[in-house]
Amino acid sequence: MPLTFLGLLAIAAVLQSAPASSPTLDDTSTPTLADAQRLFYNARYEEASAVALTLRPSDPPGTDAELANLELRTSSLHFQIKNALPKAGERDKALKQCAPCAELMKAFLADITRGQAVARARLAANPADDNALFFLGKINLNYVWLQLGTLGRKTGWDQYWEARKSLDVLLKRNPAHVRARVARAWIDYIVDTRMPRGTRWLLGGGNRKRALAVIRSAANADADFFVHTEAAFALWDLQVRERNLIEAAELARILTRDFPENPELASFLKTNVP
Repeated sequence: MPLTFLGLLAIAAVLQSAPASSPTLDDTSTPTLADAQRLFYNARYEEASAVALTLRPSDPPGTDAELANLELRTSSLHFQIKNALPKAGERDKALKQCAPCAELMKAFLADITRGQAVARARLAANPADDNALFFLGKINLNYVWLQLGTLGRKTGWDQYWEARKSLDVLLKRNPAHVRARVARAWIDYIVDTRMPRGTRWLLGGGNRKRALAVIRSAANADADFFVHTEAAFALWDLQVRERNLIEAAELARILTRDFPENPELASFLKTNVP
């Protein structure tokens, strides 16, 4: 089902309620996680990662703040690695030849391990901890998408199943959890569209159409600004993958209002809009 005009208006309305612009690294104001998030969605991944790291000492260990920081920083580090690698060629060889990638991978894996440990410890103490369930799933997926998607390695299956299980448990109890819906829909989409037909059942199956419907619904949900932003970017990404270029262009225009520095949005609009 295509996006309706009212649906696009709803997405635009939520994004227009954006918080104030984040400071640059030259500003004297103290940065916040929201600043790191804004840098991330402007595709300034190195700066987002740096801000997240500076915030780390102020995040009490084992808290939602620490988990949110680790999830954002692992996402940022993943995109730094992805952007540092050549677009073509054998990826493991390219990784070894990538000058900054060794340190980026070391930081990425350390933060993944820490995030898993914190979330698992919280769930051991309280299996009904919704935030721990979400962050365990999302941090594991950050690992899976790096290994499977960016590096093309057939590894990370333990993390995949732990992510899928934790998100399913969370959504059974709280089906309105927007970020969990988006993360779980990505599993459905990637399994259905990227995995060989004979192995999809081994991964629990996928469903491309359901993924599209869920993310479209999530992008129209009433949610906090950055939660809504994540869903809107996911919908834009899927529309591009599906070659629904008219709708993708409308979403890109909406997102560009709040994230004008994002080069992927700018490049897409330059290429696909007369």
